[in-house]
Amino acid sequence: MSRALREDIGSGDVTANLIPARQDAHARVLCRERAVLCGTAWFEQTFRQLDAAIAVRWHALEGARVAADTVLCELAGAARALLTGERTALNFLQLLSATATVTHDYVEAVAGTGCRILDTRKTLPGLRLAQKYAVRCGGGTNHRIGLYDMVLVKENHIAAAGSIEAAVRAARAAAPGLRVEVETETLEQLDQALASRADVILLDNFDLALMRAAVARNRAHAHPALLESSGNVTLSTVRAVAETGVDFISVGALTKHVQAIDLSMRFEMATRQTTGEAN
Repeated sequence: MSRALREDIGSGDVTANLIPARQDAHARVLCRERAVLCGTAWFEQTFRQLDAAIAVRWHALEGARVAADTVLCELAGAARALLTGERTALNFLQLLSATATVTHDYVEAVAGTGCRILDTRKTLPGLRLAQKYAVRCGGGTNHRIGLYDMVLVKENHIAAAGSIEAAVRAARAAAPGLRVEVETETLEQLDQALASRADVILLDNFDLALMRAAVARNRAHAHPALLESSGNVTLSTVRAVAETGVDFISVGALTKHVQAIDLSMRFEMATRQTTGEAN
């Protein structure tokens, strides 16, 4: 929040300074479309860093599904602080609510299949943890947070190591205790990943027929892995992918292609009663 405010305010909010310093205001935040509300802590903290006395009263809880034209919250306090923090606070709330809403739509689309929707590392720089939190609010599951908490062996790692088996062996030695996932592009590579005892196998851009074949081979193996499907998944196709029997579907669009929820803040000005002089 501090960095976001510094980015916006710079040397000072020259427009908010047109308002008397002792002027109070009341404001409402309106959600103009259906959404899953997410980011209330970021929203509140933005204003609190400007003025700890700002009061926020929520009409919907974090993670709640709200309809279009819902008043999300009301705010009261110093007009200057409310005006200065407005855009930054709304930016957090509309972005994180959008991520939660899109995730919810994907989760609903695969309901009943047992398949889980995963996010990716395709997040906005500096906002990864916030967006990953929003995915959880929408009912999704976090994949690895970064490059440090899970091994994901991709085609370039395999090429550098010489084979899938060599890459997995090196991963076990270098990062003991961490889950190892291997990206595959063919059924032959799937067999190699199964032979290497990978924990998770990513089926990259497999069509539905290949996915079903991969699921069958995995289930028949003595040491089956968890299967993740990835690549060009949309809301219109995700159900069919889930019905192949894969355990996970990773969707970069949850955080990469997200379109902000339409929010607006409307102010009502009021004169603060005080015995002091305005400054």
